[in-house]
Parts: sequence; structure tokens; C-alpha cells
Amino acid sequence: MNKKKLTSEQNDELLKVLKTRFEKNMHRHEGLDWNKIQAKLEKNPEKIWSLNEMEETEGAPDVVDYDKKTDEYIFFDCSPESPKRRSLCYDYQAWESRKANKPESNAIDKASEMGIELLNEQQYRQLQELGTFDLKTSSWVKTPPNIRELGGAIFCDRRYNTVFLYHNGADSYYAARGFRGCLKV
Repeated sequence: MNKKKLTSEQNDELLKVLKTRFEKNMHRHEGLDWNKIQAKLEKNPEKIWSLNEMEETEGAPDVVDYDKKTDEYIFFDCSPESPKRRSLCYDYQAWESRKANKPESNAIDKASEMGIELLNEQQYRQLQELGTFDLKTSSWVKTPPNIRELGGAIFCDRRYNTVFLYHNGADSYYAARGFRGCLKV
């Protein structure tokens, strides 16, 4: 079996889960038609595999937008708290620089392995307009090169009914900090 392809049973089960979530959260994707989304997914089994990876780590992926220019549906992790992919440095360079107590992996490589990208700050704020997320956790977001070159990385959370953007050393990691992914189909 292809590593990045689900069995037909797994595929059907995931599509049911995604459809149910889609129907329960229409405020996230007003005007979009699940049948069109599912047809597009069925033509892209590697994207279904990535959505399954998001689901397996409790990311609760859901459609949050449609890009007319590129004809792509955009999925974000919509779990209330940062998905169960936590205690990660920001990227491989940060992971490699740790002399002691290295975490299992890093957010950038983990996202790449899953076939997704980290949300950027704008996407994170877009997500927060659709609900309240990360009230107890935080999520690494795509860090601009000028910050990363200086050893830093950025993350966001929501506290006091406000979305905050913070910085940390890219080599830091915390049990309550993970990352949220974006997948375009």
C-alpha cells in the first residue's frame, strides 16, 4: 500500500467525519457546497491522506475558505486547543542547535511530513474570527525570515478575548505549544 494513501474504508470514514464537521460548522464556510469539496478531495488522494494526518493528531480539520483565483478549498485545524502535536521546536535548525533535552521533532518538519503548512499570522487571525481557539494552548505560526535569522520564532494564542502574537527562541518547546496546519485542495 502507498504510504500516503488511505484504504477505501479509511477514506470513506474520514469523508464522513469531514462532512459531519462541515455541516455542524456552516458559519466557517457559508456558501460552499460539500459535494464540490468532496469531488475535489476524491481527485486528490494525497490531500485526503494529509487531512487524515490532521485528524489523527486531533486537529479537527475543516474548510474555512475558498480561493477563486486558484480554485482551491482551504482547510485549517479547527480544534479548540492546539492539536496533539506539541512539545516541538520551531524548525530543524532550532532542534539541531539544542545541546540537551531535545524534543522529538520540530513543527516545520512535522507539518511537511503531514503534507501541510503552518498557519501564518494572518491565517491564524482569520481562524480566530471563526470561533475561539487556543484559550489554554498556543500555536507556532510561520515566522518571517528576518525574525528566524536572528534565532527567534513567533506563536499566537487567545487570551482575554484578544489574539496575541508573541516571540520565543525557535529552539524552545512547551507541552502546551503545538502548531495549526493549513491544507489547500
